[in-house]
Amino acid sequence: MTDAALVHVQKERRSRWMLLTPALVVLFIAASGPLLIVMLYSFLTAGPYGGVEWSFSIDGWFSVLLQRDFFSEELTFADAHLSIFWRSVKLSLLTAVITFLIGFPTAYFIATRPKRQRDIWMLLIIIPFWTNLLIRTFAIMELIRAEGTVNLVLLWLGIIDTPIQMLFTEFAVLFGMAYVYLPLMVLPIYASLERLDFRLVEAGYDLYATRWQVLKRIIFPLAKPGVIAGSILVFVPSLGAYVTPRVLGGGKQLMLGNLIELQFGQGRNWPLGAALSLTLLAIVMIALFVYVRAAGTEENGHG
Repeated sequence: MTDAALVHVQKERRSRWMLLTPALVVLFIAASGPLLIVMLYSFLTAGPYGGVEWSFSIDGWFSVLLQRDFFSEELTFADAHLSIFWRSVKLSLLTAVITFLIGFPTAYFIATRPKRQRDIWMLLIIIPFWTNLLIRTFAIMELIRAEGTVNLVLLWLGIIDTPIQMLFTEFAVLFGMAYVYLPLMVLPIYASLERLDFRLVEAGYDLYATRWQVLKRIIFPLAKPGVIAGSILVFVPSLGAYVTPRVLGGGKQLMLGNLIELQFGQGRNWPLGAALSLTLLAIVMIALFVYVRAAGTEENGHG
């Protein structure tokens, strides 16, 4: 490469960086800036009436998992926080499992329809996204409350004598999150199944494979990337869900999002709220790391 060509390449690189600089600055300020502020607040001292005092402290991180007895100063695990952590992870995993069990057959059914019918079915799947999340959550509340549709139907059929208490329970939160996030499972699985060459399925039947064997050895392995993507898309927002647990849980079934809001609001412990937010972010990053590893292994297996 001649000197003139080298200078030209260097000028092009500088021009590209100059064009990228405004976007990089905006991304840093809009994305990294708030995160750095939250991280800074997690290492400060909680103010007596909210806010923070500008003195270094690790009490926020300390209080994520531990608590000090008010009288004896003895250290014990923060049972309330651990219970909320467990409930958040448990309900998020169950939501992912339930949406998969419903979403996979749904996506397969849509993928095997004629082209024109597929568009109609996909429209029906997407329509709930056109409605505000809070409205959809209140709709679920109307279904499962004591005087709601479900209890009225069961009473009318004579299956129960008194209304079942479903609202303000873990079941209500799980039911609401499964309903809200079901499309996020259906869409990526459908995207994988739509590209499936169904001649492979016919070949499996020609080789005397049963329906279960065809599903296990042909359909599911080819749809696995969509299943993994859908599971992450459901698990991550479920873990940080706020509206659904707040409305359907009635303040009795708190999850991580509710606990964080409580610390910034009534608890007036901003460092603890910031530490909990970063803990939630760490859990999400671990889930994404597992997804990337699984996706990478899948690509290498088909490579």
